[in-house]
Amino acid sequence: MSGQWGKKVKYSIFGESHGRGIGITIDGLPPGIKLDMDFINSEMQRRAPGRDEFSTKRKEGDKVEILSGYFNGYTTGTPLCGVIFNENQNSKDYDKLKDLARPGHADYTGKVKYSGFNDYRGGGHFSGRITAPLVFAGAIAKQILLDKGIKIGSHILSIGNIYDSYFDGVNINRKTLTDILKKDFPVLDDLKGEEMKNIILKAKEETDSVGGIIEATILNLPCGLGEPFFDSIESTLAQLLFSVPAVKGVEFGMGFEITKIRGSQANDVPYIDKIDVSTKTNNNGGINGGISNGMPIVFRVAMKPTPSIAKLQNTIDMASYENSQVMIKGRHDPCIVLRALPVIEACAAMSILDFI
Repeated sequence: MSGQWGKKVKYSIFGESHGRGIGITIDGLPPGIKLDMDFINSEMQRRAPGRDEFSTKRKEGDKVEILSGYFNGYTTGTPLCGVIFNENQNSKDYDKLKDLARPGHADYTGKVKYSGFNDYRGGGHFSGRITAPLVFAGAIAKQILLDKGIKIGSHILSIGNIYDSYFDGVNINRKTLTDILKKDFPVLDDLKGEEMKNIILKAKEETDSVGGIIEATILNLPCGLGEPFFDSIESTLAQLLFSVPAVKGVEFGMGFEITKIRGSQANDVPYIDKIDVSTKTNNNGGINGGISNGMPIVFRVAMKPTPSIAKLQNTIDMASYENSQVMIKGRHDPCIVLRALPVIEACAAMSILDFI
């Protein structure tokens, strides 16, 4: 069924980009979890638009109002529902576009899927705005995991053809993730970050957009979580990651690069470190047989360039069924990668929480 995910903790997402509001219902949270609303709000602000010159000028507070499942500062154990009321829509921007299939969007597929009854404004239920409730759910999951010592973080690995340094899959620690989180532009190498900024601004100046790669990690995950085959760490996490509209690729550990080396190099050799089992390398990203092996989980996601660009493009008129042209006006991100970091982390937290 559309808009639902999870086995032990179940999530149901709802809303449209230009509707009254968007939100998520979380069923399966135990009672008595104290929610840190300051932390939740800070996570929401990481994703919120209008913060800098690298994102859309549209202002959305992304303030979550909890409607149920929360009382006197604690979860009650009943379904928790959080809603974000939409405040700053320019729906008139889409009136002239309702019959034009915007390239790279779900306008045509959505119209076919829902027999033309879908809300087309701002992409409706297909909009990247619907990732805001994911961040809310992820912030709650992060809190629960952090109490168990499990830390999740990410950085911008690339924008266009400019690459940051990779995470050290063996020695990465919580301090690295904490330091990155303090940065307005979260990269390991600030000089590379400046080059990335220039690429984004150049695309913006040319009324175009640019994509990139996010690298994320999950620290201190105990060995033994996950199931082989259909409920593996990879398959479960990948399912959530691919639910994010802009994600076009996911890889774990060395990912596709592991195809370029031999098995003798690719194998992560285990050894005893006092009483713990570790590996000298982490080419497999902390996962063997779909099960966590105790090393950091490391994965990457490829984010496509924002499809909403103010360039004249060829398309089709879905009403007349003729070829046409479209130029998308409005307030759009020249690069979605920066705002997507908390979304990717949220997916990781929700996935791992279901195993916990």
